[in-house]
Amino acid sequence: MITKNLFDKVLIEPVRNGADRLFVVSGYATAAMTFHHLEKIKREIGQQVHINLIVGMCPHDGMSLGNHKAFQQLATDDFHGFFECSYIVKSPPVHSKSYAWFHGKTPVSGFIGSANYTQNAFSNNQRELLSHCDPKLGLDYFNSLITDTIYCTHHEIENYIEVYRDTYYSRRKKEQLEKEGLQLISSEKPDLQGLPAVRVALLDREGNVQKTAGLNWGFRQDGVSSRNKNEAYIQLRPEVYKSNFFPLRSMHFTVLTDDNKTLICTRAQKDERGHAIETPHNNSLVGEYFRNRLGLPNGAFVTKDDLLRYGRTNVDFYKIDDETYFMDFSVPANNG
Repeated sequence: MITKNLFDKVLIEPVRNGADRLFVVSGYATAAMTFHHLEKIKREIGQQVHINLIVGMCPHDGMSLGNHKAFQQLATDDFHGFFECSYIVKSPPVHSKSYAWFHGKTPVSGFIGSANYTQNAFSNNQRELLSHCDPKLGLDYFNSLITDTIYCTHHEIENYIEVYRDTYYSRRKKEQLEKEGLQLISSEKPDLQGLPAVRVALLDREGNVQKTAGLNWGFRQDGVSSRNKNEAYIQLRPEVYKSNFFPLRSMHFTVLTDDNKTLICTRAQKDERGHAIETPHNNSLVGEYFRNRLGLPNGAFVTKDDLLRYGRTNVDFYKIDDETYFMDFSVPANNG
């Protein structure tokens, strides 16, 4: 029985032992966990593995829009050919958690237990347990469910399960953040009301766009002539990065945007709290996103005038849960 270091023992060690393909059945799962897992394997071991995931509780609980869009992006763009995700669409729902590792068709190791395929379950935030099992039985169980699933990329998936907006979150979390001294903001948008939210400035303390940092990080002078000028990050002020509003640097989270884009992000720079937000898979994605919103070409230098012309010099983040956030960079119609 495994009760400690679940992430390393269940999700990393099998790869060190030769596994290159994982079959997961999990009642609940998050795209941020998938990204976190694949990136950690790539960074620590230097290889890519194939992950096949079945999310089981969709007939009962549906799927959040944020996770659904992020799963689609992982399957079609970020890890195309290395990640497949399917949802159970026929009742009864599946609450099981099973992990079966293989090297090609050769079984390596298997695990069953309580831990969902989420960062919370594989962190110290919850007490979970997993036990060794025959990986062949895990694969047999995975295969027995396939006929009751539909790929997350299926164009009619919303006809089979409920895909709901990520708008609900407990007020208790908002109260906890306020007790930390974090200044929270409110939204006039009905879907976002009641969610903890912070406003993050895109200007420095002198009221300027940083010349070789922040949105213009790609313009730093470090002797790399091929530097992608879109490379960027969102700088956080101390009152935000010292709070628990965003997860620690070791975690990944999904960011939905007001214009229906999806970004997988993490905190970056300095200590574990991370003083900035970036897109770790490709740190030019943040820069591309904001340049597109500002009506600028890729690689353009961003100025304060560009932000003022657009209509705002900050961005609002709303906390939906510990792995899902909403980013609002919209302006009133008469300012656009």
